[in-house]
Amino acid sequence: MPLEEALQRLLDMADAARITERDVLTLADCDGRVLAQDLVSTLDLPPWPNSAMDGYALRLADWSGEPLAVSQRIFAGQAPAPLAAGTCARIFTGAPVPEGADCVEMQENAVVHLDERVSFSEPLQAQQNIRPQGQETTVGEQVLAAGTRLGPIELGLAASLGRDRLDVVRRVRVAVLSTGDELIEPGLPLGPGQIYNSNRRVLCSWLTRMGCEVIDAGILPDDLKQTRTRLAGLGSVDLILSTGGVSVGEADFLGIALREEGELALWKLAIKPGKPLTFGHFRGVPVIGLPGNPASTLVTFALLARPYLLRRQGVPDVEPLRFDVPAGFVWPKPGNRREYLRGRIEQGQAIIYRNQSSGVLRSAAWAEGFVEVLEGTTLALGDRVSFIPLSEVMN
Repeated sequence: MPLEEALQRLLDMADAARITERDVLTLADCDGRVLAQDLVSTLDLPPWPNSAMDGYALRLADWSGEPLAVSQRIFAGQAPAPLAAGTCARIFTGAPVPEGADCVEMQENAVVHLDERVSFSEPLQAQQNIRPQGQETTVGEQVLAAGTRLGPIELGLAASLGRDRLDVVRRVRVAVLSTGDELIEPGLPLGPGQIYNSNRRVLCSWLTRMGCEVIDAGILPDDLKQTRTRLAGLGSVDLILSTGGVSVGEADFLGIALREEGELALWKLAIKPGKPLTFGHFRGVPVIGLPGNPASTLVTFALLARPYLLRRQGVPDVEPLRFDVPAGFVWPKPGNRREYLRGRIEQGQAIIYRNQSSGVLRSAAWAEGFVEVLEGTTLALGDRVSFIPLSEVMN
């Protein structure tokens, strides 16, 4: 199945299973969460005209070239008196502009005379250096839409509106499990034919960054009965996310269990690495089965599982930004699947890691992103390719 079709099917199923439960949290606890309802302004920002500069506030009609007396000093946080006719006011950045003033001139263009009157060396314009009331937002205006992922800027915006709590979507509960008798956890001695389980750490850390509630379901042995039992015990989660065991091999018991007691909605992708990906349900619980090779896990989670999880929370724009860059490598042989090469940008060109095997996680540690090579494509130096930064998908 082409990547675009698989992604659209995943997103359609995510839309049909949106998480509707909400949490009401303080702003300090909202980082990384998804806004559950529109944030609407209940005040104008700024609430009154204020000065954008340290300088002098005046009525333009009062300035004829003759020095003006300073009738008051206005600091941020003060309520000024109306501006006396024929005078100016010393004003500081962020302070309210006094009633009657329609201009602020920066202090660098002001000349303070011995008698402390002030004149101005540059032409003046009405409303210059004045931030008008409601410049940023007005009462009743939608400031953030439901489905927005909340970060430092969004939380700062909410705080500027006086909000100390927000309604956010309940965390997605994701059970992570790995399959295979060959896997063993770090810290234990390796036995014959065993390898350390890196995918578990990659996915648990990644999901935590995304704000998910992670249930570590450990390693599934290559045993059909135990596989069924373990899956049945995960009925309270929103998603079962597995690595390995979803191919067509006779020891791929997760795939067998899904076929026997669930349903498969999609199977096999026309990408490399990451061909053996499965999406289905086990007794009604969604299951995404990622391929077991580390680079394949990385690519398929970034391009498919991550967008699915975000859409379950109501995030509308779930695909990462990508950039068009020249290739700093040659790709002489066209493939029949779309390839996602681990690469980085050097001197304005995309270069790729020397070993693109799906089992080499080190390629991703070296890389800064994925270089997309379309199916049936050859590349010469300088040809344009799409580059997806890892920073776009790692949270």
